[in-house]
Amino acid sequence: MSDHAVLHVKGRVLVGPEDVRDELWVVGGRVTFERPVAAQDVVTVRGWALPGLVDAHCHVGLDAHGPVPAEEAEKQALTDRDAGALLLRDAGSPSDTRWIDDREDLPKIIRAGRHIARTRRYIRNYAHEIEPDDLVAYVAREARRGDGWVKLVGDWIDREEGDLTACWPRGAVEAAIAEAHRLGARVTAHCFAEDSLRDLVEAGIDCVEHATGLTEDTIPLFAERGVAIVPTLVNIATFPRLAAGGEKKFPKWADHMRRLHARRYDTVRAAYDAGVPVFAGTDAGGSLAHGLVAGEVAELTRAGIPALDALSATTWAARAWLGRPGLVEGAPGDLVVYEDDPRADVRVLAAPRRVVVNGRVVG
Repeated sequence: MSDHAVLHVKGRVLVGPEDVRDELWVVGGRVTFERPVAAQDVVTVRGWALPGLVDAHCHVGLDAHGPVPAEEAEKQALTDRDAGALLLRDAGSPSDTRWIDDREDLPKIIRAGRHIARTRRYIRNYAHEIEPDDLVAYVAREARRGDGWVKLVGDWIDREEGDLTACWPRGAVEAAIAEAHRLGARVTAHCFAEDSLRDLVEAGIDCVEHATGLTEDTIPLFAERGVAIVPTLVNIATFPRLAAGGEKKFPKWADHMRRLHARRYDTVRAAYDAGVPVFAGTDAGGSLAHGLVAGEVAELTRAGIPALDALSATTWAARAWLGRPGLVEGAPGDLVVYEDDPRADVRVLAAPRRVVVNGRVVG
């Protein structure tokens, strides 16, 4: 496809859950619903079109051992792109991936800087590992480095306790979140267990990743404060394997992880029913492969979230939450075209017919 070609998308364009158009054009890389005058080089694609999918929790430039070379980060981004994920919230990476912003053929990334963890309380080579007195300074640093987000590690295994425990005292997170907000950044946190959630939410946090530790006591608090969750259910599916690997050394932790896994669907559904905002994210880039966004949306439906809301969690609602446009006049021409209506069956997302980035058909 020529860089100067006009793209014509014809069929059913899902601008919103109930806003369906018959066609759109992409001219100069931007969406328009007005037929261009005298366009000579027109490429037409047909089908059901959605805004580029959102993976609201992934890690480009990271693998199970730490930062990866640029060529590997490129493969990760291409894998997400080919799966239809064209907007990625990178929820923590030690790699500098700013070069991706200059690539017209790769997904757009919203970065949260590097993870901020307590000393020896996270995966080696991933995070800044610090003590509470330094938390505000590091949050300020990553707020300036990121794209409007900062990522904390809210809980992790405590070797003395032999189980998951909260990483930060209440006063430290209050001061750190206030500083991030002063600098115009939102804050999210990795949390598997129950203990850290109330302090983080009452301290003003904006989002919690995984959130397997939500209970009937904390779900209403999340709903009242409008704190979003990104359940990463395709990652939570690995908990039994992780538990088996660590059971001999940390039996209490292993049992806890199995219990969190066993109630994962009930937890997500209870949060959704209470009005907690839920968004789709995969946690790809650590030990998980990229390109799993369709599987995550399917998992949300298995948890009991209605198909249309699960679809919105990776499209319309997710883009609005992240402050990025969907298929509206003048927006970047990032969209995915499918053979069938994904509102009727979200499994359609697993087989994109065409992937379009900045108005160019790339897959």
